[in-house]
Amino acid sequence: MKATLALENGNWYEGEAAGAPGGTSGEVVFNTSMTGYQEIITDPSYVGQIVTMTVPEVGNYGIADEDGESRGTQVAGFIVRAESPIASNWRSDMTLREYLTRNNVVAISDIDTRALTRVLRSAGVMRGAIATGDVDPRELVEKARAVPSMEGSDLVRGVTCAEPFDYVPSPSDEFAPVPERLAGRPLRIAAYDFGMKYNILRRFAAHGCDVRVYPATTPASELLASNPDGVFLSNGPGDPAVLDYAINNAQELMKADVPVFGICLGHQILSLAMGGETYKLKFGHRGGNHPVKDLATGKVEITSQNHGFAVDATSLPEGVKVTHLNLYDGTVEGLRHETKPVFCVQYHPEAAPGPHDADYLFRQFLDAMEKRA
Repeated sequence: MKATLALENGNWYEGEAAGAPGGTSGEVVFNTSMTGYQEIITDPSYVGQIVTMTVPEVGNYGIADEDGESRGTQVAGFIVRAESPIASNWRSDMTLREYLTRNNVVAISDIDTRALTRVLRSAGVMRGAIATGDVDPRELVEKARAVPSMEGSDLVRGVTCAEPFDYVPSPSDEFAPVPERLAGRPLRIAAYDFGMKYNILRRFAAHGCDVRVYPATTPASELLASNPDGVFLSNGPGDPAVLDYAINNAQELMKADVPVFGICLGHQILSLAMGGETYKLKFGHRGGNHPVKDLATGKVEITSQNHGFAVDATSLPEGVKVTHLNLYDGTVEGLRHETKPVFCVQYHPEAAPGPHDADYLFRQFLDAMEKRA
C-alpha cells in the first residue's frame, strides 16, 4: 500500500506503508542509532513524535516481547528507508511490520531518509503527517501545519502511571552489564514517573535497590513521608518549562536535603528548580553514539541520547556546577548542586540496548544515599 509523508514546510515524500493503515501526525525527528529500534518505539519520551531512523535497514533482528521500555508503543509514527521482511534472531517473537501493525503504529518505508534527515538538520525538526493509501499531499501538508507545537506542551500527564506501585524485578537479564558495586543494604528509592523507561528500573534493581514509582503530579511530601534513601526524577516527553507541578516538587525535595538523581527530563526539571532556564534545540540529540565529556575526570563517554530541549548554561545560578558537556555542540549534559546531594544528566546512563559507559552514575547515586544513611 502506498504511503505519504508531508512536512509543514511543504515537502512531501511518497513511499510504502510499513505498519498499520491510517494516518498520524506529530513532530518529525531523526535518530542515528544503529540498533534499539524497539526501545525507541516504546520509549515514552517519543510521545507526539514521528521518528526517522537514519540507519538504512531497520527490523533485521525483529521484535522481542521482553525488550519493551514501557507498557506499549509510544511513537506517533515511524519512518525507515528499508524495512527488513525477516527477523534473523533467536529471541525474536515477530517482525517489525507485524509489531507496528498489531500496535496500530502508522509507518512509512522506501523514502530517502538521508534527504529527509538533511532537511531536518538544516531547517530543524518540524511538524509532519503520514497517511496510507491515496491522499492529496497538499491536504497532508495542511494537517502537518495544524499539529500543536512541542514548545508549551505538557505531555507527561498522558504517559505517567495512574497509581503508585512497587517495582518487581523481572528474572535476571543475561545481556545486561553486571553492576560493579551493589548497595550495602536494600536502598529505598522513590521515583517520579514522567515517562520512565523500564531499563532505569532494571538498573536500580540490579544495583540492589527497592523502587516505588509515583505518578508525576504526586506531592513531594508524599514521597518524603515514605522516608526514602533517595528520590529519582525520570525521563519523559514534552516541554520541561511548563511542568510547574514537577518543578515545585523538585524544589521541595532539595529543601529536604534528600539525595536526588535526574535523567533527561528529570535533569531539565531539576535545572529549572535550581533557577536555570531551558530552550528548544534546533533538531535535538537522538542516537546511541553521542560523545560526552566528564569535566571532573576528562574522560569521554559514548552515550545514548533522546531530547529536544537543553539547559542554558548561562542561566545557572551560583552553587550549580556543570559536570558534563556534549562534545558535538558544547551543550550542558550534566549538573551537580555544590551544597546539596543533587545531581543529574541529560543523557541516558541506563542505555538499553547500549552503550554502557555511563552506568557508573548509578553507583554515584548509591554513594550519595549510603552517605546520608
